[in-house]
Amino acid sequence: MYAIVKGWVNRYFGQEEVVLLVLLLLAGLIVLATLGGVLTPVLAALVIAFLMQGMVQRLESWKVPHWLSVSIACLVLVGIIAALLFVVLPIIWRQAVRLFSELPNMIASGKDLLVLLPEQYPRLITAQQIDEIFNTVGSELGGFGQTLVTFSLANLPILAAALIYLVVVPILVFFFLKDSKQLLRWCASFLPHQRPMLRQIWYEMNDQVANYVRGKVIEIAIVGVVSYVAFLLLGVNYALLLAAAVGLSVLIPYIGAAVVTIPVAMIGLFQWGWSSEFFWLMFAYGMIQLLDGNVLVPVLFSEAVNLHPVAIILAVLVFGGIWGFWGVFFAIPLATLAKAILNAWPTSEHQAEWAREAAVSADSDA
Repeated sequence: MYAIVKGWVNRYFGQEEVVLLVLLLLAGLIVLATLGGVLTPVLAALVIAFLMQGMVQRLESWKVPHWLSVSIACLVLVGIIAALLFVVLPIIWRQAVRLFSELPNMIASGKDLLVLLPEQYPRLITAQQIDEIFNTVGSELGGFGQTLVTFSLANLPILAAALIYLVVVPILVFFFLKDSKQLLRWCASFLPHQRPMLRQIWYEMNDQVANYVRGKVIEIAIVGVVSYVAFLLLGVNYALLLAAAVGLSVLIPYIGAAVVTIPVAMIGLFQWGWSSEFFWLMFAYGMIQLLDGNVLVPVLFSEAVNLHPVAIILAVLVFGGIWGFWGVFFAIPLATLAKAILNAWPTSEHQAEWAREAAVSADSDA
């Protein structure tokens, strides 16, 4: 038994680079688990830097100097943040407050519709069960309102930290874009000179993360804008609030669209009842989801590594449970990282290929 275990360890962990990779992964997990909250602005700046890198590269391809390209990209970023803070978010907040104030009337209207069910289907549901359901919903809403009051009074330090992040994140993005090559060389200086496995994983993940972040942000923007236009044309209440929810729902593949369908249907039902307007709303919403899944996603993520839907859902559940929002946002890149590590893990074929690469590198250095 000892010989079997020793042979397995020597086969899969016998190289210095493999041990280094395991140590790097463990160190990364420990840092995220212990300092994840402190490093939130750094993570956000990295995400935004990946997003803005495409603009910088496009400007440089037009013969714009690097410093000027970075400055233009950061000015665009500041303009987007200002538009979100002073135009979009105030409208969403007002619509959310108005929706919360009208929730009791919506619940009462829903109860009036559901009280007819015991008369039509007495074997499936009773009046007592409906009362219990709405009593539970009422208590949950009351708790939610208390949470909002508590948040507004007891979480002022969080709001102050958010204001600090609004200053720190753009500065970090600027330096990540300006000095990206120097930072990468500095990080690589701590690694072995011969690192074929790490190089293979880095090249694959650099392209995948950049493509995913840019594609996901573009998808959120397109789905949100199209939803907002459709809701405005149909005359839906809380159009911007619902459009923002529909846009952000694409962060969670498969699950997000199903969850957001509930508030869209509830608001449409409360506004129009079982009418043609309600069915037109659901038809438009269904078409948006259909075009997103069958047209937009294949176009934006054509270069992404193909993952099985079960692997995507499992990654969302696992990483979302560990790191919350960022875990959900990076669920697919992290799953792709796991796949890249498994693909690059040393085998006899990899070892022979890396030996040839090392020999070629040594000859070139000589």
